[in-house]
Amino acid sequence: MSTSGTRITELFTRDPDRCAALSFTCGNIRADFSKHLVTADTLANLIRLADSVDLTHAIAELFDGAPCNNTEQRPALHMALRGLDVRGLPGIRADVEAALAQMQALVGAVHDGTWQGYAGDAIRDVVNIGIGGSDLGPAMTTGALRAHRQGSVRCHFISNVDPAHLHECLMQLRPETTLFVIASKSFTTLETRQNAEQARRWFMAAAADRALAETRLHQHFVAVTTNKKAATEFGIRDSQIFPMWDWVGGRFSLWSAIGLPIAFAVGMPQFRELLAGAARVDEHFASAPLAANIPVLMGLLAVWYRNFWGAGSHAVLPYAQDLALLPGFLQQLEMESLGKSVDRDGRAMAISTGPVIWGSAGTNGQHSFHQLLHQGTDLIPADFIAVARPTVSDSLLQHQHLLANCFSQSRALMTGKTRQQAHDELLADGVDASRAQVLAAHKAVPGNRPSTTLLLDELNAFNLGGLIALYEHKVFVQSVIWNINAFDQWGVEIGKQLSKPAFAALNGDTAAVQSLDASSQALIHHCLQQAGSKL
Repeated sequence: MSTSGTRITELFTRDPDRCAALSFTCGNIRADFSKHLVTADTLANLIRLADSVDLTHAIAELFDGAPCNNTEQRPALHMALRGLDVRGLPGIRADVEAALAQMQALVGAVHDGTWQGYAGDAIRDVVNIGIGGSDLGPAMTTGALRAHRQGSVRCHFISNVDPAHLHECLMQLRPETTLFVIASKSFTTLETRQNAEQARRWFMAAAADRALAETRLHQHFVAVTTNKKAATEFGIRDSQIFPMWDWVGGRFSLWSAIGLPIAFAVGMPQFRELLAGAARVDEHFASAPLAANIPVLMGLLAVWYRNFWGAGSHAVLPYAQDLALLPGFLQQLEMESLGKSVDRDGRAMAISTGPVIWGSAGTNGQHSFHQLLHQGTDLIPADFIAVARPTVSDSLLQHQHLLANCFSQSRALMTGKTRQQAHDELLADGVDASRAQVLAAHKAVPGNRPSTTLLLDELNAFNLGGLIALYEHKVFVQSVIWNINAFDQWGVEIGKQLSKPAFAALNGDTAAVQSLDASSQALIHHCLQQAGSKL
């Protein structure tokens, strides 16, 4: 771990106004950057770094619809899904509004019971079948807004090609009251297509009136895709196919019809509030000075620790159980965007890029991996995310315990505990001097470990939209500093390609077997033996 003679606690001593100077607000989100290993000079140098790569111009180009995704020659216009008017592309606004109106019609019909299953029953369960950006964002957001559910529709999320995932879900459902959302830009994604076909087989087999169910399949399946032909061949009506666009990457798509499960769970008015919260952050990101721009500071600090301190990972610690899926969502957002080893021109990177993103909901992590955060050998920056007001009524005292733990954990990372302090505490607890001398080394905590605290006034759709947008724009800032493309993900393709000969080998193709490496051949041979067959 890199070391520095500067201690964060000393920076507070030198500057009583440090917290005020390094805390910023956007909408209803307060960002406190005061517990970082930075001085005023450090921040000024980081802003100069941003200026040296013309970050302000890059942000303007992003919002103007320039082809920021240079390997695919596409803009990245997820901001248009939440109200941005893109100069030179006036048709986008009309397309987005038409998609929102289409969502409104379906969600309203399901909620008021006018959309019925084949036997005339109201829809009670919506099953979203997707993976990656077609699953993580909607699943995380729906869980985060649990306290704001509208109506009686239950939402389920299926992503893994492991049949156990879908099987466990379907065991709880009736085909007469279930609506499936097949979410896949291409409608060919292996996991999604396999699960969709199995869901259709289950629907036909479990229906009380199979003949009627077959003629009215369209009342139980809708799609979000660009591949209308494949969706209609599957049995979905053209009017029930929702659009996706090539200017929206999967990990930035929850704001589109990919967010249908969110709208089913909380209603379209709150879905629009989600968009509005993100739009508020978009405005801030596009207009605030770099030195007071929350996503810019988040991104610059991430670069600071990755490249100047050698931090290989970053912890995301939401102190809100309803945000338990946020670290997983941010894993895709950040690691798929920033996991690049070449720059925009294809040249090998001379410095490290995206860190590993990980974490879990507090206070659970305090009883597991926080040990490594406090006393491990690596410096791991952390984001603490807290909500000022509880989401559960009559729970103020327990919520205060939650907040106290959140704030004390970030403070403990900063202050630590010296060996002398640990020794004195042991003596005060009645431990004899010789034993205290031995234990003090084990109880000392180095401290001086940085963290950001993001504080929401409450966990609602508007604030959640803003929180997600902060991280989206943080990722863009890092990509500009590193000169990498944050909007492609070619690395995910190789595993898909290599799964084809492996699948063929598992199904008896001897030529495919011979094309594999010795390890893969041995593993497949063992699986076939266990299944009772042999090549």
